[in-house]
Amino acid sequence: MSQTAIWWIRRDLRLQDNQALNAALEANQKIIPVFIMDTRLLDSPYASPQRVAFLFDGLRSLQAGLEPRRGRLTLQEGEPVAVLSRLMETSSARMIYAEPDYSPFANRRDRQVEAELPVEWVGSPAIQPPGSVLKSNGEPYIVFTPFSKAWQALPAPGVPAIRSDQPLDTPENLDSLLFPDQPALQEQIPFMAGELEAKQRLNAFVRGAGSPIFEYTQARNQLDQEGTSQLSPYLRFGMISPRRVYSAARQSIQAAKNPADRKAAETWINELIWRDFYIHILHHFPRVRQGNFRMQSVPWLNDISQFTAWKNGETGYPVVDAAMRQLLQTGWMHNRARMITASFLTKDLLIDWRWGERWFMQHLLDGDPASNNGGWQWTAGTGTDAAPYFRIFNPISQGQRHDPKGSFIRRWLPKLASVPDQFIHEPSKMPDEIQRRAGCRIGKDYPAPIIDHHAARERALSAYRQAH
Repeated sequence: MSQTAIWWIRRDLRLQDNQALNAALEANQKIIPVFIMDTRLLDSPYASPQRVAFLFDGLRSLQAGLEPRRGRLTLQEGEPVAVLSRLMETSSARMIYAEPDYSPFANRRDRQVEAELPVEWVGSPAIQPPGSVLKSNGEPYIVFTPFSKAWQALPAPGVPAIRSDQPLDTPENLDSLLFPDQPALQEQIPFMAGELEAKQRLNAFVRGAGSPIFEYTQARNQLDQEGTSQLSPYLRFGMISPRRVYSAARQSIQAAKNPADRKAAETWINELIWRDFYIHILHHFPRVRQGNFRMQSVPWLNDISQFTAWKNGETGYPVVDAAMRQLLQTGWMHNRARMITASFLTKDLLIDWRWGERWFMQHLLDGDPASNNGGWQWTAGTGTDAAPYFRIFNPISQGQRHDPKGSFIRRWLPKLASVPDQFIHEPSKMPDEIQRRAGCRIGKDYPAPIIDHHAARERALSAYRQAH
């Protein structure tokens, strides 16, 4: 009698280098791929309609990839214990295989499942899974640099041979829901879901002598350039494995023709280690989702009208506003822009970082509880490796440095399209005649600054000293 197993898909929407799927195939003849629509997640206040649509597009792509291997995706809705119990009974499946997850919600959900059903956790959304990078006394690291050194001292994870031709032989008599009607991703969103797209993006970033990875050190902070891999939405849903991405980066280091190229590839790997670090922090310290990792409570002002202006990209600071418009229109934001906008919210406006964290989660295609929380707490000065509280980004000089000609600003703020270069980062300083010629009246076509940065900086320093 052939053995049947359930492959419970969560955030590993891929067929290649999928350790949970590989383990299921090694021990069973028939595999049931199942995705469970859990309304506790889909209707969460942290959910993003765009991210949900990207997820379901990724599931459709996965379904297409399963068909040549005699596999069929089973789509179910409900709480996982009930859904999986019913599916095991109707299919006579003997085991569930799944990749673990590490958010507080995922941990509670998965403990409930393993208390009721036979489940084997295989793989990880991290390159080195939580629990594998610890101090000599068994405690987790809470500072990045020693974590990174310990991480790099571990054996490099291997990418197993890809057996893309092994059939899944999913039973045919299983009920499955239809994909829900989801709003089509807007045309301007620069991401197509799926494993194939993820692999193409990775190859474009790392392959060849002139590949972007070798320009990463200089280009990664420039808002007016495509200097990053933009793989984060695919890593978020496991449309490509982090181990595969890391392996490709290591190959780039080996192919580097000079120290500068090697350094650039190492810098990108460092960002992958940061991603792992935040996954580990969330696993070991789930309280970070609700409050500061360190530092007492900051005396936030939480002005609703200013928060609304920030959300809508109407602060009067072009680089901040352009970044927030990019987020609203595309579901993505450049990492440098994330730091600039987060600093403006938490330091200039003294608004609680949790407000911004939630807003990002409600819009980002790559919205990930670990990375998003880690990034916000870093910028707010409350996290593990927090930026010093006195580090307060100047939104004008940040724009001048990382978008010198204003092309990023003009792309997302068309009202500023004709503003001369000398005023593009401070349009409120344009004389009336130049405003008229540029077709941009401050206070009418584009807002005046909602706050004076220099005064706001002094106010923030005072507030943070109270909490430090």
